[in-house]
Amino acid sequence: MNRSNPAPSGRSKGGADFLQLDPSEAPAGGLADWLTDRLRAAIANGQLPVGTRLPSTRTLAADLGISRGVVTESYQRLTEDGHISGQRRRGTTVVGAVPLADSSTGRSRLRTRPRPPGMPGRAAEIAATSCRSVPDVEIFDDLRAAPARVDLTPGVPDLAAFPRTAWLRAERAVLTDLETTAFGYGDPAGAPALRRAVAGWLARYRGIAADPEDLIIVAGVAQAIAIVAQLLDRHGIHEIAVEDPGSLGSRQHLQNWGVRTPPVPVDDRGLQVDVLRKSEAAVVMTTPAHHFPTGVVLDGERRRELVQWAGDGGLIIEDDYDAEHRYDRPPVPALRAMLPEQVFYLGSVSKLLAPALRIGWMLAPPQYKEEVVGRKRLADLGNAVLPQLTLAQLMESGELERQLRLLRRRHRTRRDAMVAAIRTHLPTATIHGAAAGLHLTITFDEGDDVALAAAALEAGVKCHPLSWHCQLPHAPGLVLGYAARTPTEIADAIATIAKVS
Repeated sequence: MNRSNPAPSGRSKGGADFLQLDPSEAPAGGLADWLTDRLRAAIANGQLPVGTRLPSTRTLAADLGISRGVVTESYQRLTEDGHISGQRRRGTTVVGAVPLADSSTGRSRLRTRPRPPGMPGRAAEIAATSCRSVPDVEIFDDLRAAPARVDLTPGVPDLAAFPRTAWLRAERAVLTDLETTAFGYGDPAGAPALRRAVAGWLARYRGIAADPEDLIIVAGVAQAIAIVAQLLDRHGIHEIAVEDPGSLGSRQHLQNWGVRTPPVPVDDRGLQVDVLRKSEAAVVMTTPAHHFPTGVVLDGERRRELVQWAGDGGLIIEDDYDAEHRYDRPPVPALRAMLPEQVFYLGSVSKLLAPALRIGWMLAPPQYKEEVVGRKRLADLGNAVLPQLTLAQLMESGELERQLRLLRRRHRTRRDAMVAAIRTHLPTATIHGAAAGLHLTITFDEGDDVALAAAALEAGVKCHPLSWHCQLPHAPGLVLGYAARTPTEIADAIATIAKVS
């Protein structure tokens, strides 16, 4: 059985991350009008500033599941209005802003983007650990070092797919034009070029209107968590509620800074906000677009409840965990898009390109922004500038979008291979989170998942027991990454797990 969030009955499963477009919103027979209006509004409000490259008509039509002719007609209308221009080498780009009527004066004005104020020996030890025990902080290092025939560790992207040629080309372009002064110490908040590029990416793909000045570039989400934990501790907040199940790694980072992490249960609709409210926690860390590890999406009603909770004074730490990797469901906008005053937003390229880059970003509520920058300055004086500029070049050139499209096709094939193998070899297991992400979670009616993971490791297959990521009692299960493995390897690994189960 697959319990990943299905699309509501009668609603299209299509949709694009680009501007969060969903063709099911269009009136019957009015697709071209709807798409033109949405693009015109995005140009007017600054989501698509002058110079932004639009997706090709073929790509956008495929993402939306509509006729290419509809997208072509929409682009033609905007071209005739002077708002976009198609050039063979550069593609279709925004060349003119859209004037909107000012409600206070009746005059036309230009709306801009708003500014918000050998582990075999270790395996025996794991097998002897109870399902609800908390592994020590070295567990992930031990697991990475353990030899295995097939590594199904969750959260690992397809490292072989790293776009080496595109990265080298971008790096050469950066170095060719880079001024000498740029080799000195940079802005601790991040290189302006990358902050602009990330702001554009978030506007187009996550529905967030962010001023580049408000973005802080960090060394991955791990550093962002550390900064927020220290900041809140300074403000007298020593407890951050976390999802359960929820990421053991994130919990360890919080606890490292002396933060208590009371659990709030997650069900098939997401975080149980009523339990959060009863806990009287002032802050919660959540993965609403794609929960780790179950893959569930926070549904509409729960989102409204969480917004109300935050409106009553709560703070949210939003880990936008691999939100771009989706296959069978519409895009989900980030909470930060709705609550800029109450949300610490965290993201990175670790799952899209490679963890080795150690490049992430965060948006803080306005009242904490300067303090976050100060803590980043004292932590490391800012991320290395050259990789930031190279990543900015990748984003601005469209290479990152191309990489995402390639990965989605590859990941879908590997996801399908894992689902088929589980149904064949582990037919009693329940599958969770198949609609998006880089991993699946499976649960069983009974058993010891830590012992099962240890047995699988001894047989040459690496994965996580679900109980590692739980503080509360939960059904036993396994968390299985598929992004970095071929379909043949995946089938072999699931068959091996079945043999030792």
